[in-house]
Amino acid sequence: MIAYGEKIQVFCGNSNPKFAQTICNELGIPMGKAEVKHFADGEASVSLEETVRGADVFLVQSTCKPVNDHLMELLVMIDACRRASAGRITAVIPYFGYARQDRKAKSRDPISAKLVANMLTAAGADRILTMDLHASQIQGFFDIPLDHLLGNVTFVDYFLKKFPEDQYNHEDFVVVSPDVGSVGRARNFAAKVHMGLAIVDKRRPKANVCEVMNIIGDVKDKTCILYDDMVDTAGSLCNAAKALVEIGGAKEVYACATHGVLSGPAYERLEESPIQEMVFLNTIPQLNNTPSGKCKFLDVAPVFARAIEHIHGATSIADLF
Repeated sequence: MIAYGEKIQVFCGNSNPKFAQTICNELGIPMGKAEVKHFADGEASVSLEETVRGADVFLVQSTCKPVNDHLMELLVMIDACRRASAGRITAVIPYFGYARQDRKAKSRDPISAKLVANMLTAAGADRILTMDLHASQIQGFFDIPLDHLLGNVTFVDYFLKKFPEDQYNHEDFVVVSPDVGSVGRARNFAAKVHMGLAIVDKRRPKANVCEVMNIIGDVKDKTCILYDDMVDTAGSLCNAAKALVEIGGAKEVYACATHGVLSGPAYERLEESPIQEMVFLNTIPQLNNTPSGKCKFLDVAPVFARAIEHIHGATSIADLF
C-alpha cells in the first residue's frame, strides 16, 4: 500500500516556472500555490498557500544561476513541505548545480556535490529526479532514491528526424566528444543514431604554451555532431568545432548539449564559431535579451511529467530510456 495519498501536487521556485507549468499542463493538474520570495537582506522565504498533508509533492527547481539563491529556495521549500506533513517530497532538479565539483582535483578541495546531496536529504527530501548529471557516479552521493533521466533520448529523436537514414548516409556522419571525459556519453549517443565516433583530444605541452588539438578518428569531409552534457562559457566546445574544421577537415559541424549554462561570452563565441546549429534542452531558462540564431531549445518538460507519473504510480521508468 502506498504510504502517501493519491493527490499529486507540483510547486516551483523562481528558477524555471515556465518549465514547471508545462509539467502541470502535461499532468492535467493546476500548479500548487506558493509564494517564494526573498527578504531585503537576501533571505529566502516560502509560504505554501494550500494544504499538502499526506500528498505526493514534487518541487520543481533547477539549481542554475543564481545557483545559491535557487538552491536555498529549494531547501526551504522542502522544509516547509516536511513540516506541513507532506506524504512524500520529491525534488525535481532538471539541472543539478555543483555537479562539476564531484571530486578532489587537488589537495584541500571540497566535494561540493556531495555536500549539496547531504543538504537536500537533511532538509527532508525523500527522493530526487534529475537529468544528465555531469558525472553519473553522483547518484551514489545520495542516501535516498534518485531517478536519473537521460537527455540523449530527446537528441536521438531530433537528429534522426533531421537526418533520416533513408535520406542521408550515416556513414558520412560522426558523433564527436569534445574532450576525453565525455567519451562515454558520446559513444552511447553515436550507437543510437548509427554514426561513427571521434574524439577531440586537447593537451598543453607545457606552461604558457597554447593547447594542441588532436582529432582521434576520421572526420574529413564528414558532418560532425559534437555531443556534451553542458555548455558553460562555450570555449572548449567552440575550440573543438574549430579544430574539427581546420585540422580534421570536417564538412560541417552541429552541436548538442543537455544543459545550456551559457555564462559570460558563450553566445558570442557560438555565433562566431563554425557550428551550424547548437541544440540544448530547456532544463535551464534562457535570458530573452541574449538571443542567438544558432541556438535551439528542445522541451523536455513532458519527459519529466511522464517520470512523475511513473514515480507516483510506483512503476518503472525504463520506457523513458
